[in-house]
Amino acid sequence: MKKSSLLALLLTFVLVASGCSVKTKTDAASNPDNSGTTPVQNNTPVDIEVLSMSSNESDINIIRDQLTKNGFNVKLNIQPDYGSFKAQEDAGNFDIALSSWTTVTGNPDYAVRSLFKTGGDYSIISDPELDKLIDEAATQTPDQYTETYKQLEQRLVFDKAYIAPLYISLKSQAVNKDVLNPDTVRLSKSRALAWESIDFNDTSKRDKEPLILTQSASVLTSLDPIKGNDGSINQLNTNMYVRLINLTDDDKITSDGSLSYNHSIAEGNTEYYFLLRDDINFAKIDNKKAADTGERVGADDVIFSLDRAKDKNSVPDHRTYSLHEHIKTIETVTDLTALDNVKQSSGSGTIKEALEAGLDTKIKELVADKNQADNKAGKYQVVKLTTTEPFPQVLNYLAHQSAGIVSKKQVESINTYDVAKFDVNKDIPYGDQNTVTEGSKYNNTLYASGPYILSYKNDYEGIFYKNPGYRKGTESEPKISTVKVRFIADTDSALSALRSGEIHLYYGVPETKFDTIESDSKLKLQSIESNAVSYLLFNTSNRDVAKSDDLRKAVLYSINQDEFLQFYNNKKIKAVSTVSPIVKTGNELTADPAKVKEYLDKYNAAK
Repeated sequence: MKKSSLLALLLTFVLVASGCSVKTKTDAASNPDNSGTTPVQNNTPVDIEVLSMSSNESDINIIRDQLTKNGFNVKLNIQPDYGSFKAQEDAGNFDIALSSWTTVTGNPDYAVRSLFKTGGDYSIISDPELDKLIDEAATQTPDQYTETYKQLEQRLVFDKAYIAPLYISLKSQAVNKDVLNPDTVRLSKSRALAWESIDFNDTSKRDKEPLILTQSASVLTSLDPIKGNDGSINQLNTNMYVRLINLTDDDKITSDGSLSYNHSIAEGNTEYYFLLRDDINFAKIDNKKAADTGERVGADDVIFSLDRAKDKNSVPDHRTYSLHEHIKTIETVTDLTALDNVKQSSGSGTIKEALEAGLDTKIKELVADKNQADNKAGKYQVVKLTTTEPFPQVLNYLAHQSAGIVSKKQVESINTYDVAKFDVNKDIPYGDQNTVTEGSKYNNTLYASGPYILSYKNDYEGIFYKNPGYRKGTESEPKISTVKVRFIADTDSALSALRSGEIHLYYGVPETKFDTIESDSKLKLQSIESNAVSYLLFNTSNRDVAKSDDLRKAVLYSINQDEFLQFYNNKKIKAVSTVSPIVKTGNELTADPAKVKEYLDKYNAAK
């Protein structure tokens, strides 16, 4: 049934695209566009191919209409899922690709480094001037970097038109308040949904019934936190691996819910200290159930995890290394007097005083061996991270799922292959989804340091169990024992599942579904402005748009953001770049048919 529906949808797109025609001057004069300006008409329409996923049908229709009105002959390349979309993008089969990015670390450097810096994990752009601005802003404080990011946007969008911004989305979720206590369900501006705090209204159900969530992607990039940075695994890995620090719901750095009691920055902003907890063990899966390995999460695991996070060559297809490239060294501190001799970045107080704040037992001894740590007796582990240059935004990256702490012992026992000679057909790395897929010949080898661990998955759902060794007896111990993540690709189907009680929470509700949720008495809508930006990314390698700034600018000034806001009932917000939700630069994009004509004329004249 789903395949038939998808085929019908794709055929509809093809027919619509092939049926697009440019209006005559008479037609245009009698039917101006929504902006009140007469659409641009050229004697010979310029071909443009738009790549997207079928789930973005509404946006594609708006983009197609805007480009058609401004003198383009639009061809649609519609793919059914992210994997197919990415394959087409990697092959260069597009002029512009409908893309999106969510800054899940709450800092502006994350909003640009991977996407637009030469050699970035997801970058297809190579521009030395952009590189310089990205690196310059990274060293600056918020009161300094606004002007730098404004210059970056000027280069990225207006001078070179590497992207064309569409809008900022709201971050929303709908909760079945008859089943769940809405006050226990967090909605964070940046970080993924935290599961451990969620609770039933009837707390007696905690060990009897599962919490049922949903996500669209059933194919998981990787359950090794450094090998994936997309919607298929961000929420899953966030809840499977603890980090040195976290983000609050409004993007402030915190030690709450992390591996650290406290953290502190030393004078000069290049040294960062973390006081580790001793009440988290790794979990494993034994006969499809979660078991405590008895192995404590400690400093050796932190050092191993962050060393591999910053090393591009630590694993094949490393997708997050650029987030951690400012890490120079990570080491265990065993000299207690050293903490007394280093001042905090504020200039007042020592690192030791900062790390001891709020502790029941003060630091009496620092130990190198995690098994010797005994916090109640005053024996602690401290990790020191040094950056390549002053870089306070490194803390935001340490809160990202890619900085999740893995077991040194377990990962080294699995990843015995030669990275340079890695064979995807025979080598099974740590975190490969084949090891957790039902019916697979491989065993589940995951070791989770976070509140939950994935037992198994199929095409229908993934089953997670509470880590029995995670913060037992504290407020951070997970409330609900079992979490089921249903894989539902279609938004209408996900909403129907929520309304029928098949799932308890719908994370990432589209703005077009708000009215339906608000009209249902058993549902509660939670919504805030997000750090998610949708934009058009131009091909920079093998199409005319890669060679012509004028052609890219003609597309840029065809985009009328007001029409997107109108379609979404003002549930979207205007954007200029992926930085827009975090830094208000004052830049603004305004649709301009006259500029479209000017740039198309220049493009045609240069051919």
